[in-house]
Amino acid sequence: MAAMMGISALRSHHPLPLSTARPATALPRATSPTSHQPSSLTPLRCRCRCRRSLPHSCCSSSPRASLSPGAPDSAAAFMALAPNNAALRHRLIAPNSTAGSGDAAATGGLPSVSARSVVGIAHLAVSLGIVLATDKYLKQAFVAASIKFPSALFGMFCIFSVLLVLDTVAPALAKAFMDFFEPATLFIQRWLPLFYVPSLVVLPLAVRDVPAASGLKICLITFGGWFASLAVAGYTALTVRKIVKTELIAAEPMGKPSTFATLEFWAWGAVFVASFATAFVNPTALGTTARTCLPFMLASTVLGYMVGSGLPPGIKKLLHPIICCALSANLSAVAYGYLSGSGIDAALGDYLTKVPSNPGAGDVLMGFLGSVILSFAFSMFKQRKLVKRHAAEIFTSIAIASTFSLYSTAILGRLIGLEPTLTISILPRCITVALALSIVSFFEGANTSLTAAVVVLTGLIGANFVQAAMDKLGLNDPIARGIGTASSAHGLGTAALSAKEPEALPFCAIAYALTGIFGSLICSSAAVRQSLVFIAG
Repeated sequence: MAAMMGISALRSHHPLPLSTARPATALPRATSPTSHQPSSLTPLRCRCRCRRSLPHSCCSSSPRASLSPGAPDSAAAFMALAPNNAALRHRLIAPNSTAGSGDAAATGGLPSVSARSVVGIAHLAVSLGIVLATDKYLKQAFVAASIKFPSALFGMFCIFSVLLVLDTVAPALAKAFMDFFEPATLFIQRWLPLFYVPSLVVLPLAVRDVPAASGLKICLITFGGWFASLAVAGYTALTVRKIVKTELIAAEPMGKPSTFATLEFWAWGAVFVASFATAFVNPTALGTTARTCLPFMLASTVLGYMVGSGLPPGIKKLLHPIICCALSANLSAVAYGYLSGSGIDAALGDYLTKVPSNPGAGDVLMGFLGSVILSFAFSMFKQRKLVKRHAAEIFTSIAIASTFSLYSTAILGRLIGLEPTLTISILPRCITVALALSIVSFFEGANTSLTAAVVVLTGLIGANFVQAAMDKLGLNDPIARGIGTASSAHGLGTAALSAKEPEALPFCAIAYALTGIFGSLICSSAAVRQSLVFIAG
C-alpha cells in the first residue's frame, strides 16, 4: 500500500500546470486590433503611444477594460484567439512576471512542486500511520483484557468525544486535529471498496461446503431482506420527519478523493508483472508462498478496482467496480495456479490466510477495516450540526431499521428452513463489513467468509437498484433516501447514491456509521444474542 499512499499524495498536492497557473496580473495592458486591420493583432500598447491612465481619444474605442489585468476571463479568451501562436504567447507574458518569486519561480517552480509533494506524502504517511497504529494497539489491548466488544468502535467513540470536547473549549484546536487527519480519511474513502473485496475473492472456498439449496435460500433472504430494510428505514424517517417538522438545512461540504491517474495504472501494472514473474520463478522468494504472491495479487485487485471505476455509468450498473476487483484477483489466482501447477485453491488460500505472521494480499486489505471504523468519528464530527438538528429522524430510523434487519433475517431463515449456523452467519447483512465481522464473532460457529460475502452482495444489490426502488416507494425526501440507502446497503449503496444525489450524502454517511454502531451495541447484549439464536433455531 506504500505505492498507493505515495501516488495518492502526489495527485492531491500536485499544482496546476505552469501555463494555467500564471496570475492574471502577469498580463500587460493591451488594445484590440485596429478597424482597418481586422486580421492582425497589434502590439499590446497603444499605437499613439498614449501614456496617460485616462482613456485617450485615439484609443477610447478599443475595449481596453476587457483586456486589463483585472479581467482574467477576458484575457484568457484573448489568449485563446491564437492558441498555437508561440510568439504571441511570449509577448503576452511580462518580462518581470516572476520577479520576487525567488529561485523556485526562475526554475519553473520545480523545487516548490517537489517540496509540496514530499510534505504531502509525509503528511499522509504520518496521519494514516497513527490511525493504523491506534487500531492495532486497541485490538491488542482488548484481546489481552478478553473484551469482546469491537475495539475499533470503542476507539471511534473516544476520537469523537475528544473532538467534541476540543470543539467546546478550543475550536481552533479541533479544526487543526481534523485537518491533520484529513489525508488519512480521504485515503480511506478513496480505497474503501477494496477493503470489502477479500472475502468476495475467496468466496469459492467459503461456499464450497454450502449446499446449492441453502445458497439459493441465502440469496432470497439477502434480496428480500434488503428491500424490506430499505422500506422500513425510509418510511420511518418520513413518519418521524412529518411529526417533528424540522426544516432541512445545508450540510457541511464533504471532501472528495482524487481520481486515478495514468501513472497509477502504469505503476501498479509494473508491480504486477514483476512480482508475478518473481513468484513464478521462485514461489518462496519472500519466505512463504503467501508473501511471495502478495504483491501481484494486491496489484491485480487494485488494477481491477481502477478499471472498474473508469467504466461508463451504464456498464457500472451491471459490472460494479467491486466485481471487477474480485474478477481481476480471481483471474490472477487462476493464471498463477495453472502456470505454477499449485492450483487455484492454493492461490486463493494464499490470498487470505488470516495468519498475522504470514499475511496475504487479502489480509493487508482487510487490515484497514478497523481504520474505516475509526474514520467514522471524523465524518460524524463534521456533520455534528446536522446530526443534532435531525437527531429524531436519524436515530429513530436507524434504531428501528437495524433491529428489524437482524430479527427479520433470523425469522426468514427459520421460516424457509435455512441451517441455523448459516442464518447466524448472515444476520448482519445490512452492516458494513468491518462491524459485521465483529458482530458475528459474538456467535459460535459462524462462517465469517460467508458473512462478508453476503454483506458485499447486499451492497451490490443496493448500489444497482436502490434509486429505482426508492422512486417506486415514493421516498423523495433527501433524509429518507440517505438513511434508507445506508441502513439497507451500507457503503456500496452510499457510494452509488451520492454520485447522483449529493444532497443525500451527509445522511448516508451518518446512517452508514450509526447503523453498524447500533447493531454492534445491541448484539453485545447477551439477551439479544440468545433471542436471535433461539429464533434462528
